[in-house]
Amino acid sequence: MLMDKNVEVFTENLINYGLVEEDVKRSLKYASDLGRGLKMLRTFSQGVTIFGSARLPEDNKYYVIARELGRRLAENGHAVITGGGPGIMEAANRGAFEYGGRSVGLNISLDHEQFPNPYLTDTMEFHYFFSRKVMLVMASKAFVFFPGGFGTMDELSEVLILEQEDKMPKQPIFLYGKSFWRPFYKVWEKKMLTNGLIKAKDMKLVTITDDIRDIIKAANKQGHMKVDENIYDDYYANKR
Repeated sequence: MLMDKNVEVFTENLINYGLVEEDVKRSLKYASDLGRGLKMLRTFSQGVTIFGSARLPEDNKYYVIARELGRRLAENGHAVITGGGPGIMEAANRGAFEYGGRSVGLNISLDHEQFPNPYLTDTMEFHYFFSRKVMLVMASKAFVFFPGGFGTMDELSEVLILEQEDKMPKQPIFLYGKSFWRPFYKVWEKKMLTNGLIKAKDMKLVTITDDIRDIIKAANKQGHMKVDENIYDDYYANKR
């Protein structure tokens, strides 16, 4: 009943803002996606979110490594969180699932290539990209980016700007695959940094590695959060 009352008040406020009916409906859909996601986050301990291409096959070297990383994280008691689809996401979930760990997939409905992989202990499907990205970040205490396309770049950019502008806690960001990521890093250094578009400290937000032991060590250093706790609880409380 309280939730129904809150929705009613929320809707009334939207109307009072002067929103038209279609915008009110759209806002309620946004809130539903976010609300369901936040509820799900409280069912498992914050883990390590792994991003990367949905298009890499099982015999790709990055798939093999992501699968091993998922297993090693599970061995160390960390939940593995991905976008829930194929490719790198499947590989990381698969490694955690095969070990018997927590394997979470935050999926999204797309016209192509995106479907829940079969290695998930927990899954949820989102309608909106933005709400899915919020949950992929809030579910995590560390981030790993494998090679990927526009979607992976979008997710990386989002995490970078949030940490750069202190809109989220500073959490480890790993770029796995030196041969893939170093050219991007050079662009940041030679074009962005040289032209004053970013600061030197921004370059230190990421760690480029070819060794999954670096990632395991960082996750262990972050520690194991209780299921009913979240890094963001204290962070946002201190921001008030």
